[in-house]
Amino acid sequence: MEKYHIKNLDCASCAARIEEGVRKLEDVKFVSVNFATESMTLDTGNLENVRQKIKEIEPDAEIEEFSRKKQLITGSEIAENQRTIIQALAGLILLVGGLLFREELRNTPFRILDYLVFGLAYLVVGRNVIVLAVKNIIHGQVFSEYFLMTIATLGAIAIGELPEAVAVMLFYVVGEFFQDISVNRSRRSIQSLLELKPDYANLSVDGQVTRVSPESVKPGDVIVVRAGEKIPLDGNVTAGESFVDTSALTGESVPRKIKENDEVLSGMINQSGLLTVTVTKSFGDSSISKILELVENASSRKAETEKFITTFARYYTPVVVIAALLLATLPPLLFAGQTFSDWIYRALVVLVVSCPCALVISIPLGYFGGIGAASRKGILIKGSNFLDALTHVKTVVFDKTGTLTRGEFKVSEVLPSGSFSEVEVLKYAAHAESHSNHPIAKSILEASVHNTLNLNIGQIEEISGHGIKATVDHKIILAGNDKLMHRENIRFSENKEKRGTVVYVAVDNTYAGYIVISDSLKPDAAEAVEKLKAKGIKTVILTGDNRFATEGMAAQLKIDRFYSELMPEDKVKHIEMLMKESKDGKVVFAGDGINDAPVLARADVGIAMGALGSDAAVETADVVLMTDSPSKVAEAIEIANKTRNVVWQNIFFALGVKLIFIVLGIAGIATMWEAVFGDMGVALIAVFNAMRVLKSK
Repeated sequence: MEKYHIKNLDCASCAARIEEGVRKLEDVKFVSVNFATESMTLDTGNLENVRQKIKEIEPDAEIEEFSRKKQLITGSEIAENQRTIIQALAGLILLVGGLLFREELRNTPFRILDYLVFGLAYLVVGRNVIVLAVKNIIHGQVFSEYFLMTIATLGAIAIGELPEAVAVMLFYVVGEFFQDISVNRSRRSIQSLLELKPDYANLSVDGQVTRVSPESVKPGDVIVVRAGEKIPLDGNVTAGESFVDTSALTGESVPRKIKENDEVLSGMINQSGLLTVTVTKSFGDSSISKILELVENASSRKAETEKFITTFARYYTPVVVIAALLLATLPPLLFAGQTFSDWIYRALVVLVVSCPCALVISIPLGYFGGIGAASRKGILIKGSNFLDALTHVKTVVFDKTGTLTRGEFKVSEVLPSGSFSEVEVLKYAAHAESHSNHPIAKSILEASVHNTLNLNIGQIEEISGHGIKATVDHKIILAGNDKLMHRENIRFSENKEKRGTVVYVAVDNTYAGYIVISDSLKPDAAEAVEKLKAKGIKTVILTGDNRFATEGMAAQLKIDRFYSELMPEDKVKHIEMLMKESKDGKVVFAGDGINDAPVLARADVGIAMGALGSDAAVETADVVLMTDSPSKVAEAIEIANKTRNVVWQNIFFALGVKLIFIVLGIAGIATMWEAVFGDMGVALIAVFNAMRVLKSK
């Protein structure tokens, strides 16, 4: 899969036509064209065929090697559009001069000067539009906005409405100019998200520091990050202390204190001290690369509304042209006293106002703006289809450990049984859990005074969903949940009152006691549930933890339902059950993204919590939260709802205004001057409205 930059990609409908045409090529396995970033993601074995196809569809468009520096729009807007401004001013001067001396011009033989002045004005402002219309027709793309403007204005000239033909073309070109400025400003805002990429890394070798490209640094290398510099790669701090700005990654404005042995991520900005960092990931696997990839590729997963508008525009334009043709010819033929010139004029008004630019430009920008706004807040949404899905959420399902809780386990109580002491229960459990990376295992190791593991450890067997069976000092040790005790037929005293995670311990088939391990809620866990409930969304917990710990937490957070002591496959079954209950509504699952990959994939929308560094999370989840904050789930839903509202505002506004002007045009009330507002004015307003999503606070 390769990414390319598309030069001269002027409109969203052009992007849609290119994507549709290239997709039909035999050698193309995947293609997605992003109008907002002027890029194309492509999987093909024959790039030359793709180039030729693009030339057929859009003669001025061409693809080149993708580069963010090349992609970034620079320079002033006036300098970038100097030629268009000069053409518009020249056309305007000729139009105003022609209108001031209209009578004198019309009184010349055969109206030569009349046609000369207004014809020259028309060619000055409309030449590019006419050329593009002809090129498109030659390549089989008849029904484009250029065709609509050309046929409407030439028709106006044919019936003697010269000033109106020039005015329509002038207003169209000026409208396109302002529309380009609006789109480019939106692109700049979007591309500013992609400028998180660090330009260099300070590689330290034998005490010598050299500035190199981040792509050339390998895991294990040591880099130096000075105050004010971006951290170029993920790694661990080996020396130094500082505050880092994480807002570009997480949306959090409060600087984070970093000290020795702490993890840092690429894209953070070192604010004060000097940091020495040992790199843990290559640049391609770093956090910043994952962010860039997710934001750039989000457009490949289109919302149903986007797909509908693209299809709608493809059929809408030919229907409008045919309807205008019928409008121009049928009334004079069927009804006495009706003139062709009158109805041709009305048909031309309908043609001008019917251009679908407002929809095909503003809607993709609206969705991309929503994705950009979410990214600024540390919420990475993989596609506009998931933005749409988040607007239909009826149930949010949370994993417990690491999602609603901190995942910082501590042993709160040890209750031995029989002749075993607290120290022995902890000692045997710690040795059995010595090779586990699970947070519960680590908490037992930290609590045990024997965590130096001075006993002989033999075979260790991890029993999924139950616990650990290990040989320690020639004794068989069992450490796990009550299911493990039942499985091994151990008679034990079940903990029925203690809140927390319980680990039962048995030595040589004799029950030794249990350990209670407690976890604390995240600061915003209650806020997250409260926000979701305010939206009328049900909340559920699915966890492998014991019933007593889960019940207490569910009561504290006012969770609607909970299911505990679940194995991974049980979680999938429960998600499927909740999806059936939800009917038309969507079910979201928010988990840590590592142990919950199957259920993340099965839910309507899978949200990985604070798991940017996890490949499993990034690959499996539909939304990746760059912080551990469960309240970001509600925030993502809010952004999705705002995006949907703006998109539908544009749809109803554009279609409503156009419908009014079409009716007025058919009735002979609207003129071509007014029709231009119904087209370009509506398009500009819709684009400005779409930009509000990106700038949302």
